[in-house]
Amino acid sequence: MTILEFVWIDVFARKRLEGNQLAVFTDARGLTGDQMQLIARETGLSETTFVFPESRSRQASDGIRTRIFTTAEELPFAGHPTLGTAMVLRGEKNIDEIVLNLNVGKIPVRFSETGDKIFGEMTQMNPTFGMVHDAGKISRALGIDVSDIDSSLPVQTVSTGNPFIIVPFKRLETLQNLVLEWKTAQSYLEKSDARFFYLVSGDVLHPESILHARMIYYGGEDPATGSAAGPAAAWMIRYGLLEPEVPAQIEQGIEILRPSRIFVRGSLDGNLPSNIRVGGYCSEVARGKFYLD
Repeated sequence: MTILEFVWIDVFARKRLEGNQLAVFTDARGLTGDQMQLIARETGLSETTFVFPESRSRQASDGIRTRIFTTAEELPFAGHPTLGTAMVLRGEKNIDEIVLNLNVGKIPVRFSETGDKIFGEMTQMNPTFGMVHDAGKISRALGIDVSDIDSSLPVQTVSTGNPFIIVPFKRLETLQNLVLEWKTAQSYLEKSDARFFYLVSGDVLHPESILHARMIYYGGEDPATGSAAGPAAAWMIRYGLLEPEVPAQIEQGIEILRPSRIFVRGSLDGNLPSNIRVGGYCSEVARGKFYLD
């Protein structure tokens, strides 16, 4: 029998039982990809991460090897698993930065103290801007009227490691009441350059937020999507919704009673956004052991 230790943590949440849940297996040495996929399916969470400890010198040069799984597949990058895993590995140690070696490459996470909480901020890969999508086709894929999409902004694919179609809604009410038929949405995505939609509105519930967001996918609805918040930040900077280096908050997860607050900022290099950073707080909720035959 193999015994694996894990930590359960709520990410992008200052309070427990909010934000996006994550299980972090802190020593996955010896596990196969198939085993990790089965464990991720067993946890039932949107993502589960597996850490492969190595020597200090190797980790210092290459980062800490980490793999990310949903209940259905391995991902090259995801935001809340990156932040949450780094926070678990930091623990109570006074460490300023942890670098994770993900399938997409090395992602640094920096830490700072804000009162009684530790704030973590990851620097994502520089953004790439893909297709600009036809609003009519997008509206049919989402099951909404084309007039519900804000025509003053582009519907565009943006990636900082995981490509999302950023869809701007005119009204918060439309976004909150959306019931997405995944098969219809998926049929559009399969013909596009993106894997998921990130649905946003500048009409927000909390005045300190810049965007209200939802991310609905094959596993249900995601409470907080850090790998989409980075592209959204780059999109906002490119199209004048967010000034370079000005921190902003994205609210997500409210419709599924898992309120999350994702903090974003970025730079502008010429006409292109760069140095995209996504951060937030985390709250540990449980530790335990997982048994494999």
